[in-house]
Amino acid sequence: MITDGFSYLAVLSGISAAIVFAEQKSKAKFFSYLPAIVIIYFVVMLFSTLGLWEKSASVTATYKSLKSNLLPAMIFLMLLNADMREIVKLGSKMLLTFLLASTSIALGFIGMFAFFHSAFAPDAWKAFAALTGSWMGGTGNMVAIQGALNLPDGALGYTLLIDSIDYAVWVMILLALVPFAKRFNTWSKADTSVIDKVGERLALKMAARKPMNFSTLFLMLGAALLVSACSQYFAQMLPATAFLTTTTWVVIIATLAGMFFAMTPFAKLSGASELANIMLYLIVALIASRADFSELAQAPLYIAAGFVILFIHAGIMVFFAKLFRLDLFSLGVASLANIGGVASAPILASAYSKALIPIGVLMAMLGYILGTFGGLMVGKVLEMISG
Repeated sequence: MITDGFSYLAVLSGISAAIVFAEQKSKAKFFSYLPAIVIIYFVVMLFSTLGLWEKSASVTATYKSLKSNLLPAMIFLMLLNADMREIVKLGSKMLLTFLLASTSIALGFIGMFAFFHSAFAPDAWKAFAALTGSWMGGTGNMVAIQGALNLPDGALGYTLLIDSIDYAVWVMILLALVPFAKRFNTWSKADTSVIDKVGERLALKMAARKPMNFSTLFLMLGAALLVSACSQYFAQMLPATAFLTTTTWVVIIATLAGMFFAMTPFAKLSGASELANIMLYLIVALIASRADFSELAQAPLYIAAGFVILFIHAGIMVFFAKLFRLDLFSLGVASLANIGGVASAPILASAYSKALIPIGVLMAMLGYILGTFGGLMVGKVLEMISG
C-alpha cells in the first residue's frame, strides 16, 4: 500500500501516461468509444477501490497541493491557445446553452426532491442545496453553501458521495457520446458552422506556431507555475464573499492572465498545449483517485437521486436542443461547465477539438461566479418543499 505522496504521484502519472500512449499507438476501435480520459477514470478508481494507496497525511497533502497548484497553471496555458476575439463571436448561442444547462439542473433538483423528499431526513434539502452549488460551478460553491446553510460535515458526506460517483459516470457518458456528435447534430438540425469556423481559425493559429523546443517548453512551464503562484497569492488579498470565494479569485486571475498573454507575442511560442494537456490528465487522475467503487453500495438512495437529477437535466437539454437546433458540443460543454466546473469542461472540449478547450474554461468560469447564488436559490425552494 502506498503511503508516500511522491509514490502516489508517480503511480498516477505512470497510469495516465501508459493509457495515453496506448491510445496513440493502438489502432483498436475500442479507443474511439472509450477515450483515454474515460479509461483513466476507470483504472484509477479501480486502484483506489483496491486500496493501492491510502489517504495518509503525505498522500492527502500531495493531492491538495497538486490540484490547487496545477489548476491555475493549466488554465493559463490553455487560454494561451485562445484568440478571445474569435470566441466572442460564438455570442448568444453559447450563453443560451449555458443558461439552459443551469436551469435544467435546477429543475432536476426541484423535480427529484418534490417526488422523493419524504424518503430523506428533514434537513436533507441542505445537502442537496450544497450539491446544487457544486453542479452549477464547482466544489468551491459547495463549500460556500455549506457554510451559509450551516450544513454539518457529516451530512456533507452524502453530497460528496453523489458528487464523486454520479459526476464521474456523467463525465464518462458525455465523453463516450463524442463520436456520435454528427448524428446528433443532424437530428437536431444544428448549425455548427460558427463553432467549426472558430475551431478552424484557432487551429490554424496554433499550427502557425514555431516547432516546440527545449527553451520554449521550459519558458512555458516557468511562466505557468509563476502565474499559478501569483494567482493564489493575490487571491488571498481580495475580499471573499459567498459569490467570490478565494478559489474563484484564483481562477479569475489565472483566466485574465491567460486572456491577456494570448494577445501578445508570448502566445506564439510553442509548448503551451502539450504542457496543459499533461496537467489536464494529471488533474483527471487526481480526481479519480479520491473516488471508490465500494462507495456504490453506500447511501443508494442518495446516489439514485443524483442520477434522477441528471436524467431530468439530460431530458430538458435534448428537448431544447431540438427546439433551438443546438449541437452536442455546446450541450455537453455547457453541462460539464456547470456540473464539473473548470476541471472537467475543458476535458470534454478537448475531445472535440483542442482548439476549443478555452471555451470550456470560460463557460466553467461563469459557473463558478453564478453557482453559489444558484445553489442558495434552489436550496430555498427545496426547503419550502420539505416543509
